[in-house]
Amino acid sequence: MHSTQTNSCCSAKRTAIAEVTEKNKDIHTLRPVVEKNNSKEDMVYIPGGHFLMGTDDKDGFPADGEGPIHKVSVKPFYMDKYAVTNRNFQSFIEETGYVTEAELYGWSFVFHLFLSEAVIRKAPQKVQHTPWWIMVEGANWKCPEGPESGLDRRLDHPVIHISWNDAKAYCKWANKRLPTEAEWEFAARGGLEQKKYAWGDELMPDGEHYCNIWQGEFPKSNTASDGFIGTAPTNSYHPNGYGLFNMAGNVWEWCSDWFVKNVNKRGGRYNPAGPHRGEEKVMRGGSYLCHESYCNRYRVAARTSNTPDSSSGNIGFRCAADL
Repeated sequence: MHSTQTNSCCSAKRTAIAEVTEKNKDIHTLRPVVEKNNSKEDMVYIPGGHFLMGTDDKDGFPADGEGPIHKVSVKPFYMDKYAVTNRNFQSFIEETGYVTEAELYGWSFVFHLFLSEAVIRKAPQKVQHTPWWIMVEGANWKCPEGPESGLDRRLDHPVIHISWNDAKAYCKWANKRLPTEAEWEFAARGGLEQKKYAWGDELMPDGEHYCNIWQGEFPKSNTASDGFIGTAPTNSYHPNGYGLFNMAGNVWEWCSDWFVKNVNKRGGRYNPAGPHRGEEKVMRGGSYLCHESYCNRYRVAARTSNTPDSSSGNIGFRCAADL
């Protein structure tokens, strides 16, 4: 039986470190970026249409607002085939000089198994209730586990330690946008109706791994039987019915919507874009830290949220674009 906590392994919030957040509250003047020509390379056409959004499944998290199931319509749009990679994000940084919020704050959250005991002992503060998230000074997109780490052999992995504000800035540069939550779920379902996962109802068809999630005992040991203990390259596993890769597991993906639990407050049934205001943004898809015993949010209807300035070692994004 999984836990009923709404933000378990998912990710940690900067507001969990209240003193640091307060001290740095004036650093949010981010550099402007210059738009480039919109390229549909590595994007796929999503036909739009009606679908049944959400779930009432007993394995879900009703407290997250996964249900009730409701009919939603979305217009056709384009979606990135892959999550934005370190290589993609590096190009953005080189062209714009943009500085991410993790760099501005000077720290981000890293999962404890990727750190030495010495680093863990030196951590300025720890997150109550989720002690596996360690506040690491110098952790950011280019140093995922702190100053002594780098992107060697990870350029084709999804960029991590990305806040919603960072993702939005990248989208502006790429002349794209973040998907709405409804678009994300429609695309993730790949043309299937009310299936548990992006590929069907069985987690491992014919015993084969279809996503990068936790195997073993969370949060103590990961057998990595799916091939990865952390992030996987963005083209790993099988694509879904629309040709999208890793719509389950690997990294959480930001959506444009403000998070609200009540279905009736998400902008209606036709191209909903979420409420006009809120405190946290929607994240979808689960991550390499999700496990059925604690946080099975790699299900296609699962959802969670975080503050727009938060970042951690399992948060990334992919872009959408209008026709």
